[in-house]
Amino acid sequence: MSSVKKLINWIVPPSNWRVTVVILLGIFSGIFLLVVHISKATSYLSDKPETCINCHVMYPHYASWAKSSHGQVTTCVDCHIPQDNFFRKYYVKGTDGMAHTTYFTFRWEPQVIQIKSRGVGVVQENCIRCHLDLVDMVQLVEVTGKTAAMGDGKLCWECHRETPHGTVKSLSAAPHALVERLPTVLPSWIEQLVRPSQKRTDAIPK
Repeated sequence: MSSVKKLINWIVPPSNWRVTVVILLGIFSGIFLLVVHISKATSYLSDKPETCINCHVMYPHYASWAKSSHGQVTTCVDCHIPQDNFFRKYYVKGTDGMAHTTYFTFRWEPQVIQIKSRGVGVVQENCIRCHLDLVDMVQLVEVTGKTAAMGDGKLCWECHRETPHGTVKSLSAAPHALVERLPTVLPSWIEQLVRPSQKRTDAIPK
């Protein structure tokens, strides 16, 4: 019990600081909740493709996928996240998500976005997983991201180069891509004050 009391005494501020500490905790908690709301942090727990366009640089990739044949039967995570087990799926999803969030927040992303080596391996194994009936009789079924990097076999998209994102390489490649706009993060009453003469629209007409 003495150790618990010591911990409580260490955490609880002196009486003359308690009001200040409570106010500061309220301010920082409010800022934290605002950041969570604006960044749509909870959306990353889902597998919805619309989550990927939380970052505007992904609009061309989203638009090209949506118009492709893969857009009718897959989502982004079907190709870009491991599907073999629950723990690996959410480990990769979490670490990739944090990396992407950091890069896009601080604007460190390159103009031409390129998949990293781990992502190459994941996409390759998902290509084989979905199309096993087409490749199980050929050597391609044994090709992984690592073996392809060492020159032993080819990746699926070395031949199928426009699947499913076409020739999209940068923002300038699809300047007029029509995709659904994300809803505003402002409450309607604040938006009325900020832009009273503008009508709120959540989507670009197609």
